[in-house]
Amino acid sequence: MFPKLITIGDFYLPTYGLLVALGFLAGLWLASRLAARAGLDAARVADLAIYCALAGLAGAKLLMFALNADYYARHSGALFSLDTLLSAGIYHGGFLAALGFAWFYVRRTGLPWLRTADVLAPAVALGHAIGRLGCFAAGCCWGAACNRSWAVVFTNPDAHALTGVPLNVPLHPTQLYEAGLTAVVAALTWGAALRPHREGSILGLYLVTYSAARILVEFYREHDQALPFGGPLTWTQWIAMGLAAGGAWLLARARMSAKDPN
Repeated sequence: MFPKLITIGDFYLPTYGLLVALGFLAGLWLASRLAARAGLDAARVADLAIYCALAGLAGAKLLMFALNADYYARHSGALFSLDTLLSAGIYHGGFLAALGFAWFYVRRTGLPWLRTADVLAPAVALGHAIGRLGCFAAGCCWGAACNRSWAVVFTNPDAHALTGVPLNVPLHPTQLYEAGLTAVVAALTWGAALRPHREGSILGLYLVTYSAARILVEFYREHDQALPFGGPLTWTQWIAMGLAAGGAWLLARARMSAKDPN
C-alpha cells in the first residue's frame, strides 16, 4: 500500500520499519508497566526486551534461510542483499530465538522465569499486532487470491519491487487478519496479567491463542514453499501446533497448582 513513508532522493523511510519500531516501543512500555506491577526489576526486564528483540531478528532470518535453503543455495548472493536485510524473516524463528535467550538471561540475572515470561507475553503480542500493520503497508506476507468484498488490491510498484507482492490482483488481507487477531491476543493476555494468576498461565494463554490465530491465518496466505509431509499444513502451522501444545501444558500446570493446597 504505502511501503515508503517519506522519500528524499534515493533515501526513503520505510513504513514497515517505522511501524515495527513503534510496535517495539509500545511493547517495551507495556513490559515495563507489567514488570513493576509484578514486583520485578523493570530496568532488567526492559534490557531483556531489547536483547530479545535483537535475538528475534537473528532467529527470524535464520529460520527463513533454513526453510528456503534450496533457494539460497542457488542464489548465495541473496544472503547479503538489501532485500534480505530488510526482510523480517519468519516470526516463529524469532520467537523461539528470543525465548531461548530469555531463558539464558533470567538464569544469569536471577529473574523468576515464568513470572518474567508472563510479563513479556502481552508486550510481544501488542508489538506484533502493530508490526503486522507494517507488513500490510509494505505488501509482504500477502494472502492468496480472494473474491470476497473485503479483498485488497496492491497497486504500488514500490511494494512489488520491495516484497514481490502481486499487483492488481484481489488478495486476502492476511496482514490485517493477523494484526486484528493478535490485537485480541494482546488484550486477552494483558487483561489476564492484571488479574491474580498462577505463574506461567499468561505465557500459556499467549501460546495457545496466538498459535490458533496463526494456524488459521496461514490457510489464507500465499505460499511458495512445498508443504511438508505431503499434508495440508505449512511448516509455520506445525511449529504453531507445537507451541500451542506447550501453552496448553502451562495452562494445565497452572490450574493444577491452583488446586493443590500445598
